[in-house]
This record gives sequence, structure tokens and C-alpha cells, in this order.
Amino acid sequence: MILLDGKATAEAIKKEIASQVEKIVASGGRRPHLAAIIVGEDGASKTYVASKEYACERVGFDSTVYQLPTETSEEELLNLICRLNNDPSVDGFIVQMPLPDSINEQKVIAAVDPRKDVDGFHPVNVGKLSLGLPTFVSATPYGIMALLEHYNIETRGKHCVVLGRSNIVGRPIANLLSQKGNPGDCTVTICHSRTKDIAEYTRSADIIIAALGVPQFLKGNMVKEGAVVVDVGITRIPADNEKGYRIVGDVAFEEVAPKCSYITPVPGGVGPMTIISLLRNTLQAYLMSR
Repeated sequence: MILLDGKATAEAIKKEIASQVEKIVASGGRRPHLAAIIVGEDGASKTYVASKEYACERVGFDSTVYQLPTETSEEELLNLICRLNNDPSVDGFIVQMPLPDSINEQKVIAAVDPRKDVDGFHPVNVGKLSLGLPTFVSATPYGIMALLEHYNIETRGKHCVVLGRSNIVGRPIANLLSQKGNPGDCTVTICHSRTKDIAEYTRSADIIIAALGVPQFLKGNMVKEGAVVVDVGITRIPADNEKGYRIVGDVAFEEVAPKCSYITPVPGGVGPMTIISLLRNTLQAYLMSR
């Protein structure tokens, strides 16, 4: 069993990005600029955006965070998005989810200029992805593909089961793995909360992408010998330690890992790859704007 080390892989990609930024600055160009908008006081969102800020600093990007109060109106948020769309110094930006119930998420996503949509959520970019056209790929699926590529995992002709059908992970990763290319050329099955006897599908899978958001859902008896397992889940569960919790994924790691050829740890697997993919999208947006 080999761990798919997202932390180490992301560090290697960070060095490549930092080298590109150094060359840009040395030739008289400005630094790429990533902005983030947070509405409200969601702790997980703040932690995630702080990680992005730190990653930007590491590669030489400029970064800006707009922290808005919970009572911010939809109109105020849309006005800020409009300003960022029209700000030539900002190459890409994200609106951190979740948003307060008073704000329509789909309206917000659609308001972002597709050329600055480094989260890859805008319908234009989702449509391009479905057609196999160059576009911004949402960060987590992009990170998973980069991880599979980095470890030279054979995907051609393999049966991949995706657990989860979200627009952020499940659907786009299924699309990417079914497309021509490497990684790609998989036969893909999507399973979800209404799928009967999910284990019947996972036991036949060469590759499993677990993105249901259900802690430790995938058990050892649901995986065949030699499978590749990518765990997207991240959940805090109570624990008798100093923090009072521990972080687990959608995979019961201790049961599943011994049967795998490759598996991602949680934490340290998909998470770092998500952040580095956001930086790659921002650099792409910067280069496109030039």
C-alpha cells in the first residue's frame, strides 16, 4: 500500500508556481492576485481561506480577503462581485460557501466573470468542462487528477466508482475521469444516497473516489484487493484528546488501507491538492489576461 501524499505533491507544485512567478516579476510583470470573499462567521470557511492566503504568500501571489458581516445583503455582495469583475488588478476570486440563507448561491455563482472564476463553478466553465474544452476546473477534482498523474496511476480502461454527485466534486470528477486522456479513459459509475447496495458497485471498482460527506462510510469489506482509493471527505468527530475531536474522511482508513494499492490519507491527501489547484487556476487566469 502506498500513500498518495497530497501534502508533498502540493509542495512540489508550489515550487513550480513560485518559479514561474519569479520569472514574471523579474521581467517587469506584476504578481498574480487572488481575492476571496467570506460572508459571515463560519469557522471552517475562515480556516480554509487563511490556508489559501498562506499558500498565496508561499508562491509569491498577492491576495486579498473581503470579510463581510452575516447581515450583508445579496445586493451588497453582488455589487462587490461586480467591482472585482472589473478590477484589472484581480486575476481571480472566489466566493466562499456556504452563504447565509438570505443570499441565493446560484445567483452569486452566475455573477462571477467566468474569466475570473477560479473556483470553476460558473455555468460557462461547467459547460466547457462537460464538452472537454479548456476551462477552469473546480479545485478539488483538479487536485485529484493532478495527484493521480503525479503517482502515474493507470486509469485507462479502469472501472471508477464515484461516491457522491455534488456539483463541486462528484459530477466534475466523474466527467474528467471519463474523458479521453491520462488520467482519464475510465468507465465511471456514480453512486449516491439513493443507490441500492453501493457495496456491489465499490467491490468491482479499480478506483474509488469517496465524496459522500459521510464519515468512515467506505468499509474494508466494500473494497477489492489492489484498489486505488481517494478520500475527499473531512469530518470532525468527538475524541478523547486535547482538541476534543479528530478528523476523519469518508473512508474507514484502518480497514480499507491494507487492501489498497494506493490510498489518500485524511488529512494530508486531497486537501492540500485542492488549495494548490486554486493557485494553478489563478496563474492560468493571470496568463490568459495578459
